[in-house]
Amino acid sequence: MVYFFAIIGMICWGIAPFFAKMGLENVNPVVGLSVRTFFTAAVILLWLTFSGSIGELRNIPARTLLLLIVEALLATLIGDLAYFAALKRGSASIVMLIMSCSPVVTILCAILFLHERLTFTNLLGACLAIVGLILII
Repeated sequence: MVYFFAIIGMICWGIAPFFAKMGLENVNPVVGLSVRTFFTAAVILLWLTFSGSIGELRNIPARTLLLLIVEALLATLIGDLAYFAALKRGSASIVMLIMSCSPVVTILCAILFLHERLTFTNLLGACLAIVGLILII
């Protein structure tokens, strides 16, 4: 199931920028991000409500809540706002190529903060991603 969900995510993230680029033609990035965020929050709240999981929100440990809030600030607020601002001003293909190098940052953070081992394939993949980005830009 891991690969199935990863592939679904990859496909959605590959298609979504085209809708975002067209949607940002007449609005600024903050307005575009707020529409996306409000819609997503509404759908998730409905999901939690109808699945009976909404009560679990009260049981989230403080440390877990803090970590999820930091992730939200980095990814959903700052990261997505930067992504929308770049998409508004640049071509979707170049913006997404740059954004697609985020796993390089993830590998570095995983080594530094989670003490994961750097494998040869991770190192090779990161190097190829950086070289590919340099060649295209």
